[in-house]
Amino acid sequence: MRPPGYRPPAYRPPPSFRWPSYGLGYWNRNPWHWGWGNHDCNWWAWATAGAVTGWLGTAWFDTAQPVYYSYGDNLYYEGDTVYYNEQPVASTTEYAQQAQQIADNVPDVQSDQIEWLPLGVFALTESNETAEDATIFLQLAISKEGIIAGTVQNTTSDESFEVQGTIDKDSQRAAWGPRGKDWPIMETGLYNLTENQCSALIHFSESETQQWYLFRLDEEEKNKQSDSQEGGTERVLD
Repeated sequence: MRPPGYRPPAYRPPPSFRWPSYGLGYWNRNPWHWGWGNHDCNWWAWATAGAVTGWLGTAWFDTAQPVYYSYGDNLYYEGDTVYYNEQPVASTTEYAQQAQQIADNVPDVQSDQIEWLPLGVFALTESNETAEDATIFLQLAISKEGIIAGTVQNTTSDESFEVQGTIDKDSQRAAWGPRGKDWPIMETGLYNLTENQCSALIHFSESETQQWYLFRLDEEEKNKQSDSQEGGTERVLD
């Protein structure tokens, strides 16, 4: 029997949980293309389905009703074919290519002229059970041009990068990936992002796709205090 407190050779304790931060200090360290720190927004703010529809305008959509994707249920893979509502829609390779095309279809607009509606902050996990052990966090917002963009933080490695993409009007698929890179591409339904929890697909390549989960988060009070100490109080959208 091992004695109490025994640790094997080269043992390293697990990193303590770190909440993502979007204070001025974070934005100053990461001057992204879309200039997130220059906008008077609370990036933690939730967006309802009604708010998203009102923001984009009903004329923006080719489909009148919101579309929701439930991966493994109304959209699923069977062999080399992707099915939606039990109807084949594409091969698995074609479906990944479509997501990449959606993400790559960002219109050429001036970053300082864009208005953003925050969609919130999400914990990314490979399990649908809990977000308590999450170390990867996704901040997303949507513009009136249909651009969907934000940042990804890995709070264990302190790595961050910017993501961007768009929404397909016909299918309401929202897809985004690291700015300047072809893969990976993450996708879900636009209106899935208005729910507390939803599933998503990550296409690591044309031939490798995994199902992940997004858990919407509320900002913790201690994180607000940390942001303030970094160099200013987070500004809140009226």
